[in-house]
Amino acid sequence: MPAGSVGIPAHLALGQAGEDAAADLLRRSGFRILERNWRSGGLELDIVCEQGDTLVFVEVKTRKAEGLANPEDALIPAKRRKLSKAIGLYLSARDLWDRSCRVDLVSVVHGPRGLSATRHEDVLDFSQDASGAAWQPW
Repeated sequence: MPAGSVGIPAHLALGQAGEDAAADLLRRSGFRILERNWRSGGLELDIVCEQGDTLVFVEVKTRKAEGLANPEDALIPAKRRKLSKAIGLYLSARDLWDRSCRVDLVSVVHGPRGLSATRHEDVLDFSQDASGAAWQPW
């Protein structure tokens, strides 16, 4: 675990280390980090960044290598709905509805050799919301 994790519950320290690894991966890949852990009410966006002209919302999922579930399995329908709401609030708060955007996932696995981060591009399709209406006008 990273320095500074003393006194922090292990699962929170692992999650923070995973988000740090994800941010490092994104920077090395040419992304510009705009915000981390953006919150509105009970909703959160892990990382908001830019890749060229595209606004990218990055969900970070961290798991131990010996765990039963893969990080990618965590994007269940309820999480997708929360992400959709959080992204809508973020776009409204910043008046960014005209920006091209997408959602990426960075899965981080903590194994015997440390943390390994992998980016999965454009993991969620929000072209329609539950009512069938267009989610965003691009």
